[in-house]
Amino acid sequence: MLSARSVLVLVEPQQRILDMPLAPIGGSAVVDAVVRLRDAFDRAAAPVVIVRHLRGDGADDVVESLEPGRGEHVVTKTGVDAFSGTRLVSDLRDIGAKSVVIAGVSTKHGVGGTAAKALALGFEVTVVSDATASASVEEHQATLWRLNEDGVAVLTVDEVLAR
Repeated sequence: MLSARSVLVLVEPQQRILDMPLAPIGGSAVVDAVVRLRDAFDRAAAPVVIVRHLRGDGADDVVESLEPGRGEHVVTKTGVDAFSGTRLVSDLRDIGAKSVVIAGVSTKHGVGGTAAKALALGFEVTVVSDATASASVEEHQATLWRLNEDGVAVLTVDEVLAR
């Protein structure tokens, strides 16, 4: 069951990234899945963190349906994972988070790096397999397999929502 101790971390829900060729699902399917997750977290009064990747030109174009503004925490990163060089770990500890549910793009980079770092920091970590995508099906599946082997729960949107 979702609770205030569970935090949804949305990694790079940005139009320019979601417009890239992604697999096994495209950017619009990732957005649809992420919107379902965010809505469920909102209903449960569980926190949501939106992680934006800031380009060198200052662009951070979060997709319109996921624009921050519903009380979400916003973290701006410049590296691969959402923790390095950001205040995410202190935000999560201030919230009282025990577990993080991670979705967004890309499975191999932003999502995978954030999941690995969250696990190393002692959080219970879930990656939502059908709310993330990567450059190829093989890259997506290999990353999910590695994360699962390391102790990350890999669940679908429906499985997360059923908890």
